[in-house]
Amino acid sequence: MMAEIENLWVKCPECGTVMYTSDLQENLSVCLNCDYHFRISAKERIELIADKGTFKEQFANIVSTDPLNFFDGKETYREKLQRTMEKTGINEAVIVGTCQIYGIDVELCVMDFNFLGGSMGSLVGEKITRAIEYAAKHKLPLVIVSTSGGARMHEGILSLMQMAKTSAALSYYKSNGGFYISVLTDPTTGGVTASFAMLGDVIIAEPKALIGFAGPRVIEQTIRQKLPEGFQRAEFVRDHGFVDIVVHRKELKDILYKLISIIYNNSR
Repeated sequence: MMAEIENLWVKCPECGTVMYTSDLQENLSVCLNCDYHFRISAKERIELIADKGTFKEQFANIVSTDPLNFFDGKETYREKLQRTMEKTGINEAVIVGTCQIYGIDVELCVMDFNFLGGSMGSLVGEKITRAIEYAAKHKLPLVIVSTSGGARMHEGILSLMQMAKTSAALSYYKSNGGFYISVLTDPTTGGVTASFAMLGDVIIAEPKALIGFAGPRVIEQTIRQKLPEGFQRAEFVRDHGFVDIVVHRKELKDILYKLISIIYNNSR
C-alpha cells in the first residue's frame, strides 16, 4: 500500500516541484513547472513518435550472448542480461522497426537507458546496423533516438567494434541517398556519441540533455580546469556547432515530419 501511495507523486529533480504521476505522464513526462525532460523508456518514445498502430518491430528474436564469459564477482553477464530483460520487459537496449510519422514510412531505432544504461554491446550494434541496411534497401528515411552511457564493458573490444560497424553502415546508407535524423536524449555519451549519434544529416537534442564523450568530472580531473556553466548540455553543444536544433518533446514528432517531408521527399 505504501508503494502505491508513493507512486502517486513524483518530484522534479531540477526544480523540486511535486506533481501527480498521472499529470506528469499526461504531459509526456515533462515537468509542469520548469519543462525538465524526465527520461522515458523506448516503448514510451515509440508511442510519442510513431502513428498509432503503425510500429512493426524488427529483429526482436535475436538476443545477446556472452562472448567473454564475463563475471563481475557476483553474477555472470548472462545472469545480468536475464535479470535486466525481466525487469524492463525488453531484450536489449534498443528497439528497431518500421513505422509511419503522419503517414510517411520511416525506419526507427530507439535506445532505452533502463537496459544496462543504454550501453552499446554487439547486439545493439547489430540491430542498428540491420535497421540502417533495411532503410537503405527500401529507401526509407532513418531516425535513431539515442540515450546511452557508452560501450558495454561486459563485451570488451567487441562492443567498441560496433562504433565502426554502425558508422560504416551509415556511410553506405548516405552514399545511396539516405536521409538520417539523429535525436539525442539524456544522456548520450561514450561510444554512441563517438559514432552513429553524431553522424546525422540533422542532429536534434532534447532540452538540457547531457551530450558528450567522457563525463564532465572526468574532463575536469584531466585538464584541471573548471568547465563552463552548462558544459555538455544540449544548448551549450548546439551553440558550439555540434547539434542543429534543440526541440521540446511535445514538438519532436512535428519537427521530424517537417524535416522528412521537406528535405528527404523533395530530394528524391
